[in-house]
Order: sequence, then C-alpha cells, then structure tokens
Amino acid sequence: MSQRSVPVPAHAPTPSSPRWLTIVMRCDRWGSYWYIAVGFLFAPALLILDAWPGAVMVAWVLISSAGLWLGLLGILMAYGLAKVLRAGEEISEEFWWSLLGRPPGG
Repeated sequence: MSQRSVPVPAHAPTPSSPRWLTIVMRCDRWGSYWYIAVGFLFAPALLILDAWPGAVMVAWVLISSAGLWLGLLGILMAYGLAKVLRAGEEISEEFWWSLLGRPPGG
C-alpha cells in the first residue's frame, strides 16, 4: 500500500484570497495539534508544579497565551475565507487535502 505525496500549498488557494491565508491555515492546523497534545499533559503538570506557585502561574500564562494565539488565527482564517466566499469563488478539494498532507481518499 503506497501513499502518494501531496505538495504543501505555497500559494493562495484562489485569486481573491489573501496571500497570508495559506500560512494562517497551516499555522492553525499545527497549533491545534500542539495545543491538544499539551492539553492532555497540562493537568498532571499542574499537579507536579503545585508546590511552586510561580511555576503554576507561568504554566497558566503559557497555556492561556497559546489559546489566545489560536483564537486570533481562527479569526484571521474566518476573515480570509469570508473574502473568498464574498468573491463567489470556491477553494478546490485538492487545496484542502494538501493542508492535511495526504491525497483525497488516502
């Protein structure tokens, strides 16, 4: 079972989409993966750091900052995708699959 490689998108998905939309979508994807993974380790880390209130505060600031960053990326992504929809264009299925890094149906 061989897996075809899918090129990483390096350009905007449509002529009307902002040039930064692809970068925002890729950052949001990887940031979400990271945030979920760290979320599973956050509660045990707080239990370990409980003896040091300063360390607990730093951990909360880091996880909160990462959540805020993902929220801002989501707002930017929604704005960019709204511009594409307002122009009456459609983003191709190949582009969406290239963001995931695998071919359709693979």
